[in-house]
Amino acid sequence: MNKLYSTVSREPLIRVAKKVELSGMKLVWISFIALLFAIVAGGIFILCLGHNPFLIYKTIVQGAFQSKLAMKGTVKVITPLLISSLGVTLAFKMKFWNIGAEGQIIVGAIFATYFALFHNNMPHFLLIIVMILAGMVGGGLWGLLPAYFKCKHGTNETLFTLMLNYIALYFIKYLAEGPWRDSGSSGFPKIASFVPNACLDRVFGVHVGWIIAFVLIVLVYFDLKYTKQGYEISVVGESSNTARYAGMNVKKIVMRTMFLSGAVCGIAGMTQATGAAMTLSEGVASGVGFTAIIVSWLARLNPLACFVVAVLFGVLEKGCSVMQSTFSLSPAVSDILQGIILFFILGFDFFASYRLVFRKEKKS
Repeated sequence: MNKLYSTVSREPLIRVAKKVELSGMKLVWISFIALLFAIVAGGIFILCLGHNPFLIYKTIVQGAFQSKLAMKGTVKVITPLLISSLGVTLAFKMKFWNIGAEGQIIVGAIFATYFALFHNNMPHFLLIIVMILAGMVGGGLWGLLPAYFKCKHGTNETLFTLMLNYIALYFIKYLAEGPWRDSGSSGFPKIASFVPNACLDRVFGVHVGWIIAFVLIVLVYFDLKYTKQGYEISVVGESSNTARYAGMNVKKIVMRTMFLSGAVCGIAGMTQATGAAMTLSEGVASGVGFTAIIVSWLARLNPLACFVVAVLFGVLEKGCSVMQSTFSLSPAVSDILQGIILFFILGFDFFASYRLVFRKEKKS
């Protein structure tokens, strides 16, 4: 009796159990229902503030698409988010929790900025290619650093990549106040604006970063789906022991994949610096790296789905900024509304994969 009592007492009241994997169409329907619930919950929140939810939602959609200028702004929001979500997808597919996309974006921008400031007399096309490669190398090396320590010393990649974000951010501050400070600026320290030769060209009024993003979707999808590298990533993600048993060099795969993950994020930093801001500043990433984690996860690590989710996030962010100014609402309202929508989508995503199991009392 005492043994039975001790067994029951040790069993948790509620535990989480994994469900059988759902089909693609069921997941689509669950995501659609989650979005409906999120819209309803957001509407209740808007009603509590004394506003018409239908008018607010209409303003959000119009704010993202109502004019050519608004659409250009929406594309500018989507581009770095999509590129960086593709980057973290590579790492997450391997179950390497890369929380450092923010830092990899920043370092990629720093490496590209070096050529934009000090080697901007090259032919334009060559300079753009060099800056893209520099951004890839910078972001890749920043991603390789935690991978090396993970393989060599077993460090926690989540904390390591997270801390590297702040080092990268403060390094920009050092550059702006020190060696790269614009000599023509008075008062507030900043880095000089790029010359036109070092800025990305524009197609349909938006810098070509959006074309780069589409190219990367195809490349990442093909890499994960049809190459040996993609197969090795999947095997390591399922079980590193199985990968070793199959003769794979797990450490090499981890380091190679994290370099690629950081390199893709570095491209996002390059496009932000040379296409959107035309200079390097502390706001070059602006939280994009953290949002990209959510985009990648909601897309279930599918590069094609990353595009759809990134578009929805871009519309939400751009539309909420317009809604905020139109109705003179606090910036916190926009953040809360986005948070409500994310809460429901992530909640439904969780219960699509897991279920709660309650403890059953056993009779003696």
